[in-house]
Amino acid sequence: MYLTSADEVRIGWMWSRGGWVMDLAGFVPALAGALAVIWGDLSDGPGWYLVADLVGGALACPGVWLCRRWPVSAGLGVIALSVPAASASVAAGVAALIAALYRRPRVAIAVGAAGVGAALARFALRPPGLAPYPVWALVGVLFGVAVTAWGMLARTRRELVLSLTERARRAEADQRSRAEEARRAERLRIAREMHDVLAHRLSLLVVHAGALEFNVDAMPGEVAEAAGVIRSSARLALEELRTVVSVLRDPPPPPGTGSPPGGGVDLGALVEESRRAGMRVELHDHGVRLSEVPDAVGRAAYRIVQEGLTNARKHAPGAPVSVLVSGTRGAELVVEVRNPLPTGPAPLAETGAGAGLAGLSERASLAGGRLESGETADGGFRLAARLPWPA
Repeated sequence: MYLTSADEVRIGWMWSRGGWVMDLAGFVPALAGALAVIWGDLSDGPGWYLVADLVGGALACPGVWLCRRWPVSAGLGVIALSVPAASASVAAGVAALIAALYRRPRVAIAVGAAGVGAALARFALRPPGLAPYPVWALVGVLFGVAVTAWGMLARTRRELVLSLTERARRAEADQRSRAEEARRAERLRIAREMHDVLAHRLSLLVVHAGALEFNVDAMPGEVAEAAGVIRSSARLALEELRTVVSVLRDPPPPPGTGSPPGGGVDLGALVEESRRAGMRVELHDHGVRLSEVPDAVGRAAYRIVQEGLTNARKHAPGAPVSVLVSGTRGAELVVEVRNPLPTGPAPLAETGAGAGLAGLSERASLAGGRLESGETADGGFRLAARLPWPA
């Protein structure tokens, strides 16, 4: 694949770091060839050959400096001067080479053909001698083809180098983008885990601590029981915090290789824990056990129920909460948490960053399901998720 005309101009100016060196490399042979021809004309005596060579060489050699900027127009001008002036023949070959270096193949071939035509016309106008015209014509054709082919080959190699360099640059940029996206996804996963795990435990701690603070007439046994619950919740919060921190150190396990959900996502234990904190929670699981569903789906369902209980405890303290779990293998798993809307002030309502539902929605999407939340017609709040349950 060849470059466009805009790319050709860029390559023309950026062919090498030493553009002046390249111009000088073309100018020196052109000047040497012109001087050699003029020296031969001087030995033959004055004539129109000498005048043509002096004028043509004086114009063609500086014209080589312009060929890198205007390969076609300047090159054709130098080639035209080589018809009457043999002193411009080397400069015409340099011009054809530069056109092949900086222009597309069709243009390069056209300029090379013009150079061959100019050489044939010059040989007919000024027979060089030493050999018949057909021999010199063959030499001119072979020289023109060789110069054009050399330039086109060098251009193709240059395009290949530029293409590989650009591909390497894009590959490196894509790799950086993928790495940044992976880091962003990992940060979101860690933030989601910390919110889902710690918000539940810390809200329980606040509830029990608040009960101790306001129940000044509590019996020593009640105080000891509340302190024990606080200590147990704090210990569980620390354990779960260690689990979240381990995510920072170790990569997540591949799907299907993690621990089964039944060992660490027991809805019965979660509901019972909330009941001990003073919540009125009803669990209707319809015989469904999260240990029976895939690991990712089970954990997503557990976190959704956990977040629903946490939100109910924060926004509607003291209100009854209903947890519904239903579903069929080969269809879907439905998890639903319902509670009435708050009727009075909620001390914990202003805590948190408000990103819980957004994190749950993303978690449900990652599990292949969807999350629904909002007010119900009977004046309550409903948080529900529909997750796939493969056969």
